[in-house]
Amino acid sequence: MIIAGEPSGDLHGANLIKELKDRGKFSIENGSFTDVNQSLIITGIGGDLMAEAGMNLFFHIKDLSVMGLTEVIAQFWQIKRAFELFQENIIAKKPDLLILIDYPGFNLKAAKFAKQRDVPVLYYIAPKVWAWNRARLKKIKQYVDHVAFIFPFEELIFKKAKIPATYVGNPLLDCYVMDSFLSNNTTDKITIGILPGSRESEIASLFEIMLQSANIISKSIRYDSKFIQFSNIDFLISAASSININKFNNILEPYNKDNQFEVIRGEPSELFRRCDILIAASGTVTLEAAIFGLPMVIVYKTSSFTYFIAKHFVKIPYIGLPNIVAKYQIVPELLQHNATPEKIANQILLMLNPATLAYIKKRLLMVPRYLGGSGAAKRVSKIAMQMLKS
Repeated sequence: MIIAGEPSGDLHGANLIKELKDRGKFSIENGSFTDVNQSLIITGIGGDLMAEAGMNLFFHIKDLSVMGLTEVIAQFWQIKRAFELFQENIIAKKPDLLILIDYPGFNLKAAKFAKQRDVPVLYYIAPKVWAWNRARLKKIKQYVDHVAFIFPFEELIFKKAKIPATYVGNPLLDCYVMDSFLSNNTTDKITIGILPGSRESEIASLFEIMLQSANIISKSIRYDSKFIQFSNIDFLISAASSININKFNNILEPYNKDNQFEVIRGEPSELFRRCDILIAASGTVTLEAAIFGLPMVIVYKTSSFTYFIAKHFVKIPYIGLPNIVAKYQIVPELLQHNATPEKIANQILLMLNPATLAYIKKRLLMVPRYLGGSGAAKRVSKIAMQMLKS
């Protein structure tokens, strides 16, 4: 059984399922090697990608992908229903292994429930205890049999806590093959990507602000002589497959009377290949963009209550993953009251200098090196199979 609660988990879960099926050929019943399709049954919570990879879903993530305390409260009944279905399936099917992917608020409770019923637990993409809530380490030690962690600096944390853990590399490096898109823009056109997030709560708090900043940028580039080298400007907007597209379009429509915004549905890789710079909601997508070598402004805004609580518990100087991985600020961050259309636009306009863009790209090229090599899903599948055999 595999449990993922967000689009990024769905992506990494799908890659893991493919590796499990390839590695497979291990019969859980008697330890002999046989056809994987006869011996390996995968069920759980995930999205379309995990379903396409061969997992039988008993709950879809589209109703789970929320962030922040007030946002989680609003989705309480959906989350409660998902957990009840999880419990029912654990009891009815008694899986030989439970693999949890990120999504700690839900998955740590799932680990406890499974452990109490003697189901082994592998946690892939561990809770970010290095950022906040180190108390979770106690729960991980108590309820998780093995952790597959994805950032090299996490090793010391799990070692000190005496939690069985393996560094598997970062799964994002499995998703992209670097090619010519790292070259500088040599045309007179500038293309700006807008990534408002993959959660409904992010769309609600950030999308309109980003659209307003795009209008300011567009006017500045057209009428300010400082940007005379750019005779044309395009805006591409990423619409995650997990979001409600009708709500998304309702926000976009008033700002798109002149059709200046092009929407790209699904994975953001096409948008990355076509853009020179991004306005991006804080999250996994910023690390994906960093792997592509794309300069960006990272934006984060949540409810006042959630932000107030987070300020008192988060113990790291940055919120953007590229900056966290590099341990210094490569790209700017605009948080909460600073996440205004004017400040976002000003920051983008400051970065549009070709020398500035080149400098940031050079710094971003170091991020994949900090993350180690590719092959995370393959390494996790190996750990999973070893746990099944034992």
